[in-house]
Parts: sequence; structure tokens; C-alpha cells
Amino acid sequence: MPKTIDNFDPLDGYDRKILAILSQHGRLPVTELARRVGLSKTPCQVRLKRLQADGYILGFRAIVNPAKLRLEHVAFVEVKLSDTSEKALAAFNAAVRELPEVEQCHMIAGAFDYLLKIRTTDIKTYRSVLGEKVSTLPFVANTSTHVSMEAVKDTAG
Repeated sequence: MPKTIDNFDPLDGYDRKILAILSQHGRLPVTELARRVGLSKTPCQVRLKRLQADGYILGFRAIVNPAKLRLEHVAFVEVKLSDTSEKALAAFNAAVRELPEVEQCHMIAGAFDYLLKIRTTDIKTYRSVLGEKVSTLPFVANTSTHVSMEAVKDTAG
């Protein structure tokens, strides 16, 4: 089907392959990346720089082993706010970003307002984080905790 303005896709097959490979192997040297996608080094580098400049690649990071850091306790916390005005949401968002134990925070459409993924060393530490940090965030009305027993699939690792 011919491309129109409505279904224009700025990424071609090479770009998509570069993104797929880098999402699994972010530290791959450009020469190896070029080999895997079927390009020479220079065109691959040009595409890689464009994908970064255009915001398709946000950055590269190390994925740490939580077990080695004794951070194996994972809890998901439903957070209900007492106020959901834009000002209240902004205050909560800014404050939750400052908590290192909060690995993820998602605004949710549903029975509660936010879902947090919190990683700590154990249940005792988690309880302290919940009581002293999460519950004191701006506009938190109540929380509900779900403790993870096992990560069946985790694409971050």
C-alpha cells in the first residue's frame, strides 16, 4: 500500500532493526551493529545518530542486578489521592520522582490514581518506606500493597 501523509512512517526496516537490536544489546559496538543490520559502519552510525536526535533512542544505561544489591523485595502499591486537580497531580509527580525506592510510577485510569513499583531489601524496609515516605507524599489519601512473589517476565533485566 502506498504511503500517504496519514500513514507515513519515518522509520524503515534498517531503523527498526537497529532499534530492536539495541533494545536487547545496548552496548553493542557500531561495527557489530552494522554487521547485524546489513549496513556498513558509516551509514549505520548516521542512522544511529538520527535515531538519537529524533528521540527514538532516549539513552543508554546499565541494568543492575537487584539481587547483588540485596534489592529483591518488590511491592506494587495502588495510590489513591485526595485531590486530582492538575496542581495536586503535579505536586505528587514531583515528590514521587524524588524517592529512590520507587522504581516506576504510572498514572492509572481506574479505581485508584497511581501504581508504584517499589524495590527494597525486605518487607521491614518496605513498611518503613510506605509509612515514612509514600504515605506522606502530597495528597495521598490511601494505599494498597501487592507484594511480588516472583518476576515471571521483566524486560528490564
